[in-house]
Amino acid sequence: MSDQTEKIPQHRHCSNCGKAFVGDGHFCGEECKSSAGAVAKKKIRKLFLAWMVIVGITVAAVVIYYMAQP
Repeated sequence: MSDQTEKIPQHRHCSNCGKAFVGDGHFCGEECKSSAGAVAKKKIRKLFLAWMVIVGITVAAVVIYYMAQP
């Protein structure tokens, strides 16, 4: 039996789109790199907003608790 498998060159997969590419870095091109940066900023903004809501609810609960004390 002869070996009929094709050799795949050493490659990486883009962190944004998943496309295989040969080279250094985590992204296949500048478009994917800038797109991933925009998505990361949006996620960070949402996380920050969620933390602010949690802190606000906690502060409000503490204030209401102490105002209800006789």
